[in-house]
Amino acid sequence: MRLKAIFLDFYGTLVHEDDEIIPIICEQIKLGSADQQCDSRAIGSHWWKVFSGMFQNSFGESFKTQRELGIASLAETIAHFNSNCIADELIKPQFAHWKQPRIYEDTLPFIEQFNVLPLYILSNIDTPDLIEAAACHGIAVTDIITSEDVRSYKPRPELFLEALRRYGLLPHEVVHIGDSITSDVAGAGSVGIATIWLNRLNKPKPEGITPDYICSNLNEARQVLFEQFR
Repeated sequence: MRLKAIFLDFYGTLVHEDDEIIPIICEQIKLGSADQQCDSRAIGSHWWKVFSGMFQNSFGESFKTQRELGIASLAETIAHFNSNCIADELIKPQFAHWKQPRIYEDTLPFIEQFNVLPLYILSNIDTPDLIEAAACHGIAVTDIITSEDVRSYKPRPELFLEALRRYGLLPHEVVHIGDSITSDVAGAGSVGIATIWLNRLNKPKPEGITPDYICSNLNEARQVLFEQFR
């Protein structure tokens, strides 16, 4: 099959996630908690559970941006652990990371290698943050679509369907590359798009979700594209 375009996730795929910041925020909640026996890992697990619930229910008329979800879920977590922290202040390092994340060393070479094809970033992050982050590292692609554009988050199909519609593409003419087995692989696969799971962290593959290809970095993904989609 000859590709007409490549869809790319952003955080965790082209640039680093905020994994180093989350434990720091959780530790600050612990230090400000009236319950000194609480554990920062338990705080992190609770925050993720609350955020995930809000995230899954955020679409259409109920859509909220990642920043809104981040603050709301963090405020609930702070209250749950009886901490004196202020969510709006505590979350600032995470917001700063979204604008200036570290870039993976294989990102720019990959993009330059495939500049003859349209490259589209499909991301769950807020539009202004993504545009600033891409500009920060000189990540130049054909276009960017975010969850804000469709008022929906991956793995829901709206983001993928909008990209296909907007650029006049059929599912079999595209491959999607992303690091999330649920948001990227399951989401793109649900609308018939071939998927490359970019498993940079060597995570175990869960049952029930099967990517078309698994690669540990973009160099391996590039090889798959050359061998399978020329």
